Amino acid sequence: MSETKNPSEIAREAFKQLVARNLSPTPANYQACYNEIAKLPNITPFPEPPLRQIALALVAKGEVQQKCLEQLDLAIGKRSWQAVQEALLAFIEAEPAPAVRDAMPLHLPGVSPEFAQRLARFVEGVLPALGEDNERVVEYSGELLQALRQPGLDLTQLQEALGRLTHQVLIAAEEQVEIKGSLLKLLHLIIENIGELSLDDSWLKGQVDGLLAVVVPPITLRHLDEMERRLRDVMQKQSVAKQRSVEAQEEMRQMLAAFIQRLANINESSTTFQGRIEDSARQIEQVKRIEDLAPLLKDVIAATRSMAEETSKSREELSALQERVLATEAELVQLHLELDNASALARHDPLTDALNRKGLDEALAREIASMRRKDTPLSLALLDLDNFKKLNDELGHEAGDQALIHLATIARGSMRPTDTLARYGGEEFVILMPDTNVEQGVEAMVRLQRELTKAIFLTGNQKVLITFSAGVAQLTPEETGADAIKRADKAMYLAKRAGKNRVIAG
Repeated sequence: MSETKNPSEIAREAFKQLVARNLSPTPANYQACYNEIAKLPNITPFPEPPLRQIALALVAKGEVQQKCLEQLDLAIGKRSWQAVQEALLAFIEAEPAPAVRDAMPLHLPGVSPEFAQRLARFVEGVLPALGEDNERVVEYSGELLQALRQPGLDLTQLQEALGRLTHQVLIAAEEQVEIKGSLLKLLHLIIENIGELSLDDSWLKGQVDGLLAVVVPPITLRHLDEMERRLRDVMQKQSVAKQRSVEAQEEMRQMLAAFIQRLANINESSTTFQGRIEDSARQIEQVKRIEDLAPLLKDVIAATRSMAEETSKSREELSALQERVLATEAELVQLHLELDNASALARHDPLTDALNRKGLDEALAREIASMRRKDTPLSLALLDLDNFKKLNDELGHEAGDQALIHLATIARGSMRPTDTLARYGGEEFVILMPDTNVEQGVEAMVRLQRELTKAIFLTGNQKVLITFSAGVAQLTPEETGADAIKRADKAMYLAKRAGKNRVIAG
């Protein structure tokens, strides 16, 4: 009986097949490889999005063709290939007669040379983002640019060239989106695999979580740059910790060798001392005169003094070795603490320094476990800044960022040490409040609103009143964190509709 592979093994093998066959990492290619390995039927999905794009690119000339386009839209919605084919054939058959088209003017006024040049520059600026893999995009863009730069614009020719290019651009853009999504999936798999392969992932966890958080759309250059800076800081600390660990291992080896040598010396000294004492004892037994006893006693005293000095020296050296071992161990502990702290930063939002989504998930799981273990209440609040888009549009994105930082700072100042602040996304924040029922949670958010009103936000020389709407939900014993956040989110939207700057229990 053949061994059945689990889905993760099949997924890894599918990605290997993509590379081995030099296939583009599109969802369709990946699905084909996956189905082949899993021995599943490779059923091609109904391509609704491309068909929608084609339908949008078609222009009706007359009522008959307009009805055909409506039938095409219904056919796509029903996911019926036969109905799609019938609608397209009807659309083609309803094309106006050539005589009607020939009667249309070929040269129409209304397109200035300045506009044509601007449109040409726009096309040239957009093309690099689509790449050069699609030959039709390259071909049709060349035709359009040639038409735009001809003296005496032929509007009909220009419309046809623009229509052809628009259709191909839509297809190419959709392919670029699919490729980007597939690459992000590949990156996720690689990052997760690194985390699974690590034997000691106490310091690696923060980096993996931070990377997984930052490669989730929408991806911004600012977040990527901040993540790169933090990872480089962690890597530098890792390098220092690794080098010092190697040095410490060598020091430990040398100290252990010295310790063993000292024990050997003590043993040798003890053996020598024992021999001298035994020899002196035999000689003392044979002494007949008192005056012959003095030299023997002198030898015994000298041997005893030498042994005592040797023992004292060994004790001091062993004590020094012990101190060096403890100092090295403390240094390694401090290095790993710094490394853990640097890695933990990867679980924080780079703008507000609140926890990011990954950090929130960890904190929420921890608080839920504590709630169930202690049988205590746990509430969470979802906050959303009021009129944030208007603030961004009127004062700029930098002012918007400063407003988010302002809210996070005031929130941290009014929260209890046991509460947790996290940036949920955009202008939304989540506050976890352990040992708090929903009524107390609402009161806490109202107090935060008052504190925020007192702390005037300044951007430049302009004073801006920052307010937020919030929903508060108390977790039930069997409820997940995601479910509680959904309830708080619904309550927050009720607060928005009720006039904003309000707190409603969910």
